[in-house]
Amino acid sequence: MATGDGENSYAVNSSFQKKTLMETWPVLQKAVKEVLQSLSHGSTMVAADIGCSSGPNTLILVSEVMNTISDCVRETADNSRVKEVQFFLNDLPGNDFNLVFRSLEQLHSLASVAAPCYIAGLPGSMYTRIFPCQSVHLFHSSHCLIWRSKVPEDLSNGTHLNVDNIYIGKTTPQFVVKLFREQFKKDFEMFLTLRHKELVSDGRMVLTFVGRKREEMPMHGGVARVWEVLSEALQYLVQKGRVEKKKLSSFNMPYYAPLLDEATQLIKQNGLFDIEDIRFFESNWDAHDDSDGDVVLDCSSSAANIAKIIRAGIEPLILKQFGEGILDELFMVYTSILAKNLEKGKAMCPVIVVNLKKSKRSLPENMTTSVPV
Repeated sequence: MATGDGENSYAVNSSFQKKTLMETWPVLQKAVKEVLQSLSHGSTMVAADIGCSSGPNTLILVSEVMNTISDCVRETADNSRVKEVQFFLNDLPGNDFNLVFRSLEQLHSLASVAAPCYIAGLPGSMYTRIFPCQSVHLFHSSHCLIWRSKVPEDLSNGTHLNVDNIYIGKTTPQFVVKLFREQFKKDFEMFLTLRHKELVSDGRMVLTFVGRKREEMPMHGGVARVWEVLSEALQYLVQKGRVEKKKLSSFNMPYYAPLLDEATQLIKQNGLFDIEDIRFFESNWDAHDDSDGDVVLDCSSSAANIAKIIRAGIEPLILKQFGEGILDELFMVYTSILAKNLEKGKAMCPVIVVNLKKSKRSLPENMTTSVPV
């Protein structure tokens, strides 16, 4: 994510993520209440936000958890169950934790009558062990599980090419689609296995991530649409001599949006969690457009809003591959192409939210020795 709190930062341009996050509140509230009911009196509740990023969304998540705890205390008139709350904010080491820590001043009010809340940053990849065994009561993750641990190896080493695409597009070969899907399967299973080890008995996990509707093929739909437009913008800069063709040919997004059934099946096959609740909804990529219907009322304005969201989310990837010199030009071209594309209708993004409970089943023997630490 783009760091800081400037014009192009994630902190300023994460309205889409905020809108979808707030849609998941009923699922999160249910999970928090279930955790509280499972605690013995006088316990410290440990919660963690995996992929916390930085900016206001980080703060409203912590606030919502603490508000739910306060509501439960008032409803039950029992403030003895949870004594304290320890909240961990996790993301990659390159995350802007300095901005997170400066923002925490706004959360002093969370030292409420319900329970004092202590907040700590925890850098580390979600695809590695980041907590001691059976130490966390509640995991939350919003919009980070779309990101893979790496680009599929046979793409990154040049064995296969995804010509003129940076993700799964209409011209992506089927074997490349399979590579993306298999990388998601490996990563998702690893994530579930790691979090299972770190959760207490009956611990909960609320996961929100971009997905696909049942009728959508991987190379079509609201998710692929925004990345196909970015591919077109990069191809335009190649034609203008602003980007080397070989750099575009070797660039693929470490990304994958699964079908709802695909994610559900993997959870069931993994066998480490029981699905308590699962929901599916669509959200406009342009979080500022709340109009009814599929028609975009102002394509230029909507395209500019979406471009800011996309840029804030992937700017470091673009910088690393193509350099800083093309950023402004790239997203100016992107906005122009997307505005034309939006004449077809709104760019809607399917979102999956699932509430998982740690299963009482034992970790399979072949998983106990393969988990990285």
